[in-house]
Amino acid sequence: MDTTASNAALVIEFHNIVNDAAAPRSPSPDPEAELMKRHFSGEEAVGQFPLTASPSILLHVLSSSDLDPKDLAALEASCTIAFLATCKFFRNPAKFPPDLELSLPELAAFDMCQHRPMFNLMKPEEKEWLKQRCGGSWKLVLGYILVGEKNCRCGKSQVNAGPGHSIVVTASGAVYSFGMNSSGQLGLGDTEDKFKPCLIRSLQGTRITHAAVGSSRTMLVRDTGSVYVFGIDTFGGYSLNGMPATDYVNSPKVVESLKGIFVVQATIGGFFSAVLSREGRVYTFSWGHEERLGHNTDSADVEPRLLSGPLENVPVAQIAAGNCYLLVLAYQPTGMSVYSVGCGQGGKLGHGDKNSEGVPQLISHFEGINARPVSISAGAWHAAVLSSDGRVLTWGWGFQGCLGHGYAEECATLPMAVEISNAVHVSAGQYCTFVMTDNGDVYSFGWKGAYNLGLQDEDEEENQGVLSPKLVASLTGLNERFVQISPTNAYDWHNRSTGVSHTVALTESGKVYAFGGGGSGQLGIKLAEGKEAMPPLQVDVDLA
Repeated sequence: MDTTASNAALVIEFHNIVNDAAAPRSPSPDPEAELMKRHFSGEEAVGQFPLTASPSILLHVLSSSDLDPKDLAALEASCTIAFLATCKFFRNPAKFPPDLELSLPELAAFDMCQHRPMFNLMKPEEKEWLKQRCGGSWKLVLGYILVGEKNCRCGKSQVNAGPGHSIVVTASGAVYSFGMNSSGQLGLGDTEDKFKPCLIRSLQGTRITHAAVGSSRTMLVRDTGSVYVFGIDTFGGYSLNGMPATDYVNSPKVVESLKGIFVVQATIGGFFSAVLSREGRVYTFSWGHEERLGHNTDSADVEPRLLSGPLENVPVAQIAAGNCYLLVLAYQPTGMSVYSVGCGQGGKLGHGDKNSEGVPQLISHFEGINARPVSISAGAWHAAVLSSDGRVLTWGWGFQGCLGHGYAEECATLPMAVEISNAVHVSAGQYCTFVMTDNGDVYSFGWKGAYNLGLQDEDEEENQGVLSPKLVASLTGLNERFVQISPTNAYDWHNRSTGVSHTVALTESGKVYAFGGGGSGQLGIKLAEGKEAMPPLQVDVDLA
């Protein structure tokens, strides 16, 4: 029996309690059917628990049992004759406010949505609009919210590796930063590199729910929907003539142009930044290079603009930026799909060619290979998707085997499966990819140089590529269960001295480990003289 069916069965079982000491009844042609009839009409004998007598208790049970939308839908679905009355009961109007026509599972889904700050702060008309946008059901709205929370680790600790610096967000919303700080990208009020995690004290009293790191730039999303930025002070990081921007801010400042938009996620590319609103709308900032990233404004326009095209009426659950392209995970009642926009060199848009796109285009290949995307990751030059069946699919530039297809390839223009199963998390980096399986093991493939993959095989050349997924034994030996892996996924156009990219990893117990390049302090320690990189080591940061 799958999880959905078992969870639904537990709820049904809870409401089918019969007192064994009840007085015997006269036999009937179908005792079971007769019992079900009395049960759902409120005619139970003394000692039986009538399901219809206390619907408020049942609603509380449904709302507090961590059931997902599939569990709730199972209660309303067609089932065996023995539970036909049960299914009918769950489909009928529960006659509870705010909508007397809603069923108990719909009300439970609404209650669970209400527990999310992003939803609870919405006006009634905004909630209803989101419901229609998601397909007309509170269960679908809940599903949309849960996908975003899972992929962005909302309300949980999270780690982020940028070019030369690292950001750690605690479950309580505090933010630590360390590493290169030449443009103030650590948000600490100065431009000095930091070799150990430092709390951003100016944010005390605020709760940060999401962080994005990029080339000399950091963005933070607050639980109230506002966005802070520090580092290079132009969206995209480049001035209009293509030269590195010199203006920067070294302390978090609110992005005024986003006021009025409740943001739940941010992402930073090499040439642009993007944010996702709670309604599932995507806004991009920057001159956008030739493709304009979804809006046909003048190249001097750096204000946030709504991503145009086929996604205008489809809610987006996750966004991920590479250096010059954007991936979008769209949420629909029939399942999720992936769109891409931007530079297509190397085939990184996944459409079977190397063409660039000015508006988002559906990556239709997933349907043909029966893959159901649930999470996206954009590396600098290649991309990866996690499918609901545990498969990982990659495409784009294949430098040093970073696509994991088992052979050296220049590029792949369509998503192709990697030889790994039971994956639950995937992260595409600059020239590497990391995959985490359901038992907490971590695999990596791509460019191996200077602990880039966390591998330490003495019998292999440091600069050769790993073409297929390989277990990161250095992490396995720590006897920790890993829940998030974040490799550097961008190239620092502003400061070429960042050296080897690095990776930050988070364990279930709340420990942070880092490995790879660390010359500027991005590993959370000061390396010994002559050292440029290190194997996995624990970072001294308090996630309590």
